[in-house]
Amino acid sequence: MHRRAFRSDANRSRVRAPYPRSAPKITPDDMPAAPPALTLDADIIEAAANAAAWPFEEARKLVARLEKSGKTEILFETGYGPSGLPHIGTFGEVARTSMVRHAFRVLTRDAVPTRLIAFSDDMDGLRKVPDNVPNREMLAAHLNQPLTRVPDPFGTHDSFGAHNNAELRRFLDAFGFAYEFRSATECYRSGVFDATLLRVLERYDAVMEIMLPSLRAERSASYSPFLPLHPVTGHVMQVPIDEVKAQSGTIVWRDPATGKRYETPVTGGHAKLQWKPDWAMRWVALGVDYEMAGKDLIDSVKLSAKIARALGGEPPEGFNYELFLDEKGQKISKSKGNGLTIDAWLTYGTPESLALFMYNKPREAKRLFFDVIPRHVDEYIGFLDRYAGQDAKLRLGNPVWHLHAGNPPEPERVEGASLTFAMLLNLAAVANTEDPAVLWGFIRRYAPRTGPETHPGLDRLVKHALKYFSDFVRPAKTYRAPTPEERAALEDLAETLTEHAGSTDPEALQAAVYEVGRRHFPDTSGKAKSPDGRPGVSQAWFTSLYNVLFGEARGPRFGSFVALYGVDETRGLIAAALSGALVAEHAAFAAGKAAPVA
Repeated sequence: MHRRAFRSDANRSRVRAPYPRSAPKITPDDMPAAPPALTLDADIIEAAANAAAWPFEEARKLVARLEKSGKTEILFETGYGPSGLPHIGTFGEVARTSMVRHAFRVLTRDAVPTRLIAFSDDMDGLRKVPDNVPNREMLAAHLNQPLTRVPDPFGTHDSFGAHNNAELRRFLDAFGFAYEFRSATECYRSGVFDATLLRVLERYDAVMEIMLPSLRAERSASYSPFLPLHPVTGHVMQVPIDEVKAQSGTIVWRDPATGKRYETPVTGGHAKLQWKPDWAMRWVALGVDYEMAGKDLIDSVKLSAKIARALGGEPPEGFNYELFLDEKGQKISKSKGNGLTIDAWLTYGTPESLALFMYNKPREAKRLFFDVIPRHVDEYIGFLDRYAGQDAKLRLGNPVWHLHAGNPPEPERVEGASLTFAMLLNLAAVANTEDPAVLWGFIRRYAPRTGPETHPGLDRLVKHALKYFSDFVRPAKTYRAPTPEERAALEDLAETLTEHAGSTDPEALQAAVYEVGRRHFPDTSGKAKSPDGRPGVSQAWFTSLYNVLFGEARGPRFGSFVALYGVDETRGLIAAALSGALVAEHAAFAAGKAAPVA
């Protein structure tokens, strides 16, 4: 078989995926259909050939497809059902598909044009009223109308479908995705789908043979792949088809309410397809090469693939990702609104942390709730810190390479290290503040030349941490009084820290914390030893510090915390814990939160 020659262009500019630094409020604009060109280093090209990261595994399927088909471009597609507001799962499909697209560009040395279509099924009929929208009574009066004919309950757009399409584009635009937006309504009405719709009509019996075995008996008795739009009411009609007229391109059906007989063209937006035949028709009509779908759609993908082949097309490559679950372990739903929104995540965490959540283990079910945000913020910081010291092979396995289209930014470091979200949360807790200026006061004392102007990323992280602390961490804290053993150790630590007054050396301070722990909480198992052979320190010592001083089960590296918070301030924190002030203050806060509003 003839192999396509892939070439790179050494003069192309290096680009970075422009993840936003906050939750921008923007209006949808037309976005570029193609991503910026790449500069590809020889070592990256060599390492990509055997890269094990899942986007490369998916991209290799497309390389093989390209060589077999002889196509001159690759078309990626993601689908969105605008019956409810977009949620993170919708974003995740575009983010993951974009990662595969970038991996394909690297494997093919950016010699093959690619396109990504974000397709909205906005001609679907409104089957039920979503729970998370205003003016629900108004929507109830327009059930079964195409979404682009249902009035907008928010009052901002011509239709409910147009409003939700705008929301989809708003957050895709905010993340800088290169895509083309396509509307089912526009494709049906403009004739883009006409030729393939007529082919469905010609092969009506073949499509029915594929679909009927998948339906219940009562459903199969009245099933038709075509859904005519009622010429009077405008409803999307789910009715039996009395006659298929392939030569004239029409279907004949009866209104079940009046018995009146209608003959409707299947072209020009006068009818649409049921969703599984519609999916297949779209693949064939547009020439889609790649589309991923949720695990709950495995059977639907198989049926649509059979229909695509019956229409003379080839179904796209893709894979089935696992579902996102809410805090109760239930599948998130656009209509229920039980998952996080994009804006909710970006209120508490960084855009990069959200992209990392999408990248990680896409074939495993993941809980998507507020408590996963801090871990992903800090994991991203860790991956970014390690990237510069990695070779090409390790870089292609590092998520930040995929999140930033091969060109991650430089990390913002403070005195040679990155401050973590966890550290900032604990700093907010002990400072008992929701004011960014207070946290910056501690940071500047540790690193005098650091500020919001020099470290804008850290400034955003400070604000995210304070908001997360206020809404989630502080209400959930559980302080306790120290045991007699812990009290003795804390008194010893406070005294020991006097020898380090004014120090911002995290290593020296950590060593002091270890010495106190070794005296009071030695590891008697023999498993942990210091370099000089002395006993190590039991984890119980650090658990005690976190429980008593932070009201938490876990916490930061304590020496680094002391360096940032201050030696004198840490001694004051210990004194407050020993006096019972921390327990009393939090009890008063909890009582105030629980008290009814007068």
